[in-house]
Amino acid sequence: MRLALGISYHGQAYQGWQSQLSGQTVQDQLELALGKFTAQKVSTLCAGRTDAGVHALMQVVHFDTALARPPSSWVRGTNAFLPRDIAVEWAQAVAPEFHCRASALSRRYAYILLASPVRPSVDAGRVGWVFRPLDLDAMQQAAQYLLGEYDFSSFRASACQALSPVKTLQRLEISRRGAYWRFEFEANAFLHHMIRNIMGCLIAVGQGKHPPDWLREVLLERDRDAAAPTFSPQGLYFLGPRYAPHWGLPDRTPAYDGLP
Repeated sequence: MRLALGISYHGQAYQGWQSQLSGQTVQDQLELALGKFTAQKVSTLCAGRTDAGVHALMQVVHFDTALARPPSSWVRGTNAFLPRDIAVEWAQAVAPEFHCRASALSRRYAYILLASPVRPSVDAGRVGWVFRPLDLDAMQQAAQYLLGEYDFSSFRASACQALSPVKTLQRLEISRRGAYWRFEFEANAFLHHMIRNIMGCLIAVGQGKHPPDWLREVLLERDRDAAAPTFSPQGLYFLGPRYAPHWGLPDRTPAYDGLP
């Protein structure tokens, strides 16, 4: 049986998603918990690897198992062995041809930013921070230059292993609620550090350091040196992939609408 799980986690304590010798990754913790619950070795694949400090509201993983248990049992049983900052949100049996990464139509992220003269305290590790005011109209104008299929090399980390820098950014929406800003991204796939590098540029525009059309120039340069420095990982959330309806998988978790 192939099983899919929806996983949420607070990434501050972990060295990203992907397993490492240190054992201090989300994948290591999840597979350790699954192993204790099933008394078997379990190896998972994920829909999108996240970096150190990045959070997820609905990471999706899949694995194959001979154990037949109700979905609620997989949720409660695995959560009993997970640390408090990682949780299985749902479990569902899927067809053998389902692949959490290859079957995804798109991937969604949100960046939560606090714009305040005072640094975060209760939100420390959960939001990015700037102390200068931001111009919404300027950032929204700049964002329009990135929508569509482009070579995003200017926003690509040097360690990126993607076969091609060409991606299709389908959605980039910016909204504000009080001192909190929410940037939502959706694309067929993302390059390593792509969102954090775009965030650095949008913030530079929002603070008046560059005009909105500067972002178009950065994009066309296809050179990482043309863009702003990589922004903090602390406010970045993987909202999860989108799948075709026939897979019957959840589109979001309750925490999705709980972000500022």
